[in-house]
Amino acid sequence: MSANTPSDRATRDEGNPRSTAKLFGHPLHPMLVPFPIVCFIGALITDLAYLGSANVQWSNFSIWLITAGLVMGGLAALTGIIDYAGDRRVRAARPATPHMIINLSVFVIEIVNAFVHSRDGWTSVVPTGLTLSVISVLLLGISAWLGGSLVYKHRVGVRS
Repeated sequence: MSANTPSDRATRDEGNPRSTAKLFGHPLHPMLVPFPIVCFIGALITDLAYLGSANVQWSNFSIWLITAGLVMGGLAALTGIIDYAGDRRVRAARPATPHMIINLSVFVIEIVNAFVHSRDGWTSVVPTGLTLSVISVLLLGISAWLGGSLVYKHRVGVRS
């Protein structure tokens, strides 16, 4: 007699790897990831605007964007971890682990970036805040490529 738990059913299914964090059958992770991506890219853009103008409002925009990106990134990370842990076929897909590690690294870098941006004046952005924003956006580009590979090549979360 075998167990009939959700993970046992996912293991026996022959379809595509499943997204286990979903709402009404729709995967949550791909719905949430655009928000931190846009916020962190926006923070880089406002950092560059601050570098060019020294107008403190650009620095304020940066910290607001970083904070919003961290909140939404935390939700995206939670749903991504649920998907990763929920189906062994997701974990078996080659890009899954690097995608998760890079995203968690970006999250940690942006936490540090938030503390850097909370300083006053020029040092809130130049040079450390700007450097962290550039690194995060570059890493997000790599992670987005891996995430796209998970969906379009490995069919994670795509109904059969």
